[in-house]
Amino acid sequence: MTFRAVSRRRLLQGMGATAGLATTGTFLSVGPARAADYTIRLQLGWLASNGILGEVMADKLGYFAEEGLALEIVPGGPNIDGVAAVASGANNFGSISSSPSLMLARAAGLPIKCVAAGYQKHPFTYFSLTDSPIRTPQDMIGKKIGTQGTAQILLRALLAKNNIAEDQVEVVVMGGDMAPLMSGQVQAVTGWQTNTNALSILGDKRVDMMLWDAGIQLYANPYYTTDAMLDEHSDKVAAAIRAISRGWGAVMADPEAGVDALVERYPNLDKASEMKAVPLVLGFSFNELTKANGWGQMSAENWQAQIDTYDALGQFANGAPKLEDLVTMKILEDTADVRPKLG
Repeated sequence: MTFRAVSRRRLLQGMGATAGLATTGTFLSVGPARAADYTIRLQLGWLASNGILGEVMADKLGYFAEEGLALEIVPGGPNIDGVAAVASGANNFGSISSSPSLMLARAAGLPIKCVAAGYQKHPFTYFSLTDSPIRTPQDMIGKKIGTQGTAQILLRALLAKNNIAEDQVEVVVMGGDMAPLMSGQVQAVTGWQTNTNALSILGDKRVDMMLWDAGIQLYANPYYTTDAMLDEHSDKVAAAIRAISRGWGAVMADPEAGVDALVERYPNLDKASEMKAVPLVLGFSFNELTKANGWGQMSAENWQAQIDTYDALGQFANGAPKLEDLVTMKILEDTADVRPKLG
């Protein structure tokens, strides 16, 4: 089949759905009761998973309480428009699976702005097998690539970045199941590297090509809030980032304790599976850039490159968002002395 246009709303929802590939179970998230001056209602773009290890650890260790905050984690999922929930004020803070969702939302007129990047590299990956490996974008030519419907735009961006015509690749729309790859229906499937359970079926024949390494360098798990929140409560946003960053630092120092905190809060998650995933999660959260600039760092240059890529693909019906409307570095600057510099 050929590519077709994907509406902005479907893409916004789909990026959350893609994040859902890295999760299992349903939600029940009730934080410990405590007096607090202010409640951070953190809207997720996915179901509760290892993407919030740092938040859960921070809450367990009392880091939010030290900031005068309480934490309420509001789960997302494929049928929940988390960005709209934050933009409307129903929740005051959010984290979504992928940075393009925020670009599209801002371009559509939603008053949201990114304040930090949870994952320094996006885990979205094209998985193939050793009998027909796809190690570079050029290896896709003439192949059948299975991907989620709303992730077709990522494949389009990858092909454009690498000067490959779209009609040189056959696209098969699929869900999160790896079976089409194992049965030979497609030569690659897509998902997150942190989804260790789903990927286990591929065994030692698995070959990975990360979207990031192929030239499309998106952020995963970006944190965002509204213009109004930044105008009226920037101190609370900074306090939340301080607490979250300390929580991620604590998980880096003791991964098993972080997993224990996560499974304690979400008993539907399996400790053994999460222990396999935690090194990957930490590898995406910390690198040489966070060692220099602290957890959550991001760059204006990277954001502008993302905007330019999506603009070139005609994804902004009302024009591309301006960088200064989409991203603020002030919260990172205000928390620079606390965010752990680990890599």
